[in-house]
Amino acid sequence: MATGLGAIAETIQLSVTPVFLLVATGSLLNVFTGRLARVIDRSRALMELWSKTEGQEHERVVAELRVVDRRIDVINNSIAAAVACGIVVCLLVALLFTQAVAGFDLGLAAAWVFAVAMLLLLLSLALFLIEVRLAIRTIHVPMELLELEEMGWKKRRDRR
Repeated sequence: MATGLGAIAETIQLSVTPVFLLVATGSLLNVFTGRLARVIDRSRALMELWSKTEGQEHERVVAELRVVDRRIDVINNSIAAAVACGIVVCLLVALLFTQAVAGFDLGLAAAWVFAVAMLLLLLSLALFLIEVRLAIRTIHVPMELLELEEMGWKKRRDRR
């Protein structure tokens, strides 16, 4: 019985690292869903403006709506990859316990599952970076509002 308890204790110790990964993934999901909520709020505000605008302002609203729609898709895919990562990490913990309890040698399978979890996390973070870059590209403060006359804002504006 002592060896059985020892194996379970060792498995719990081995499971700590994947559990930290699971906690980190959960924290990222919290950030991602917060961003998704903000993007959806912005899309709703733009949809209200859509029917109230004309001319260049309407074109600007439509252009931003297109970017917001793309951002929703990208952040949604980032969330899906993070959730898949969490599921795979749970599978990893289950594999570790199965190995300890049943005595199967699942080391190679656990290594592959961990690698898949890391790739899903990488994908999720890469998609998040893409979404942030899309958001930054849509926000351009007009140089006139920055009041940078003394710094040559007209030259900088002409370079755009």
